[in-house]
Amino acid sequence: MLQSNDYFSGKVKSIGFSSSSTGKASVGVMEEGEYNFSTAQPEEMTVVSGALKVLLPGDTEWKVYGPGERFNVPGHSEFHLQVAEPTSYLCRYLKD
Repeated sequence: MLQSNDYFSGKVKSIGFSSSSTGKASVGVMEEGEYNFSTAQPEEMTVVSGALKVLLPGDTEWKVYGPGERFNVPGHSEFHLQVAEPTSYLCRYLKD
């Protein structure tokens, strides 16, 4: 079953799904802007197109991730994103 989600007044949209190969995941698109996200469980984010400038928990420097690159976010934390152009992503929700 697909689940549609809108965040930040519709500037971030995602579709959640679950499959035997990826487990629980979502795919989505972010418009230009700055966003703060909280996690309930660990997440693996993969950039599909565009780029995400990311500040992960505990880091002091931002890092840019482009197409095909991924980063992990700990569960029960917050991370910050800066998006300069429309960017698509795949988010896999990992088990604690």
